[in-house]
Amino acid sequence: MPNALRVTAAAVLTASLLSTAACSGADGSGKDATKGKENAPGARAALDWATCPAPSAAQGTGQAPGKEWQCATLAVPLDYAKPEGETIPLALIRAKATGKGDRIGSLVFNFGGPGGSGVTTLPGAAKEYAALRARYDLVSFDPRGVGRSAPVLCESDAQLDRYYAGDSTPATPAQEQTFLAGIKTYRDGCVRNSGKLLPYVGTENAARDMDRLRQALGDEKLHYFGISYGTELGGVYAHLFPKNVGRAVFDAVVDPTKTAEEGALGQAKGFQLALGNFEQDCVDRGDACRLQGSTPQEIDANIVKLQKSLAAKPIEGVGERQLTETAATNGIAYALYSKEAWPLLEQGLDEAEGGQGQLLLVMSDALNGRDPKGTYNNIGAANTAINCADSTERYTLEQTKAKLPAFHAASAVFGGFLGWGMLGCTDWPVKGAFETPDVNAPGAAPIVVIGNTGDPATPYEGARKMVERLGPGVGVELTYKGEGHGAYNSGDVCVQKAVDAYLLDGKVPAARTVCTAA
Repeated sequence: MPNALRVTAAAVLTASLLSTAACSGADGSGKDATKGKENAPGARAALDWATCPAPSAAQGTGQAPGKEWQCATLAVPLDYAKPEGETIPLALIRAKATGKGDRIGSLVFNFGGPGGSGVTTLPGAAKEYAALRARYDLVSFDPRGVGRSAPVLCESDAQLDRYYAGDSTPATPAQEQTFLAGIKTYRDGCVRNSGKLLPYVGTENAARDMDRLRQALGDEKLHYFGISYGTELGGVYAHLFPKNVGRAVFDAVVDPTKTAEEGALGQAKGFQLALGNFEQDCVDRGDACRLQGSTPQEIDANIVKLQKSLAAKPIEGVGERQLTETAATNGIAYALYSKEAWPLLEQGLDEAEGGQGQLLLVMSDALNGRDPKGTYNNIGAANTAINCADSTERYTLEQTKAKLPAFHAASAVFGGFLGWGMLGCTDWPVKGAFETPDVNAPGAAPIVVIGNTGDPATPYEGARKMVERLGPGVGVELTYKGEGHGAYNSGDVCVQKAVDAYLLDGKVPAARTVCTAA
C-alpha cells in the first residue's frame, strides 16, 4: 500500500465517478563523484522551459495543465558513480512566482508515493499552496523511474487489472502458490521491461537528482516541501547535502527508524486508528449514518464480514470487473487518506453490503492509478521498484506467515493485506541499499517537521523520530491534531500560518507547537 498522492487520487476518483455514473544485482547507490562540485557535468545545464504537454500514460493521462505552467527536462546521470556516462531525463514543471515582493527562489515539491508524478500533481494541488507562490516559483518533478522520467514499467493494463483483483490474503496452500506466482509474474515483467533502470531508482539517487535540480534552477539553497515519502527523500537529501538545505517542510512524515516490516505494521495500526475514528464518527451521528452497528467495534466486525464474503464471492463492480476482497480493502484505505472522503466510504460500504461494489472499486482504482478508460499510470511499478531498491529486507513465505499474527492483532481489516505485502520485494533482482535511511543532517538549516495524530499512512510517531534523527538544532516538530494524510493541505489555519511564516519570512515556529483541527 503506497503512501498515495491525495490530489492525484482525488482527480482520478472524480473522473471515475462521473464515468461510472454514465455507464542485474547491482545496487546502483554508488557515491556521486561530482558531489560538492558546482561545475559538475550537466549540473548547471540551462533549462528550456516551454508550454506543458498533456500528461503521458505513465503520468496518468488527462489534460495539459494550462498556460501558467511551464515544463522542462533536466538530464541527470543514470549512475552517479559514472557522472559523465549515460543520462536519463528528469521531467520538471513550474509556475512562476506571482507576488510583487522579493522572490526568494524556487520551492520544490515532492508529494510522495514513492512513485507519484509531481508534474501532474502540482497543478492540481497548487491552490492549496497559493500563498507560497507569492515569493516562490512552485516547482515539482517526476523522480527517476516515474512518469516522464525514464518510467519503470512492469505489466500491461489488462495484466494489472488481473493483478490488482487477485487474492492478496491467501488462506490455503493453493492460494498461497497463486499469490506467489502473481508476484513473480509482476516482478518478471519489471525486469523484462525496465531491468536496466531498476538498480538506479533508489532514494539516494533521487536525492542527488534534487541537488542537480537545485543547481539548474540557479538556487544557492534547496527550498523544499516534502509530503509523505517526500519527507524521507528530503531527509536523505539533508543528510547528503546539509549545507545546501534552505527552508524546508516535512509533512506526513515517514518514520526513518522503522524497517520495511516495522513500517508496514505501523501502517496497519495507523489505518486501523483512522478507520476507528471514522466508525466513531458514524456512531456519533446515530440514524444519520447508513452503516449498521451501535459501536465502532460492531461496524468494524461488519466490515470484516464483508471482506470474508467478498473473498468467497466477489460482487458486481464496474463493467465486467468485480469487487474482490483485495479491491474493497484498497478502496477503504483510499478513503481514509482524507476526512473529506468519509461520506464516500460510508456510501461505498453500505452499497457493497447490498451487493453493489462500484464505488469501492472506483476508490481502489484511484489508489492504484487507474483512470476511467482502464489506463494505469506507473505509480505501482515505480513504488515497488523504489521501495525494493531502498530496503534490504527480503522475506520468505515461512517468515511472512510467522509474522502475520502480529499484523492481524494490529488490524482485523488491514493486517493481512499489509502483512502479506512484505513479500513484494522477495527475489527482487536488485539488492536494497539500507535497512533504514540515514537522515542525520548536522549543520542543516531548520526543517519544520509536521506530524498528524490521525494520519493513517504515516503514523504520528514518525515525526518525533524524524526530528531526533535529523539531529540537534535541525528538526522542529509541529503537531496537528486532526484526521487525514498530511496537515498543511487540510486547510487548518494554525498549521498554514506557522508554515507560511517560516517559508515566506524565515520565522521558525516554536518547538512542539500544537495545532488542533476546528
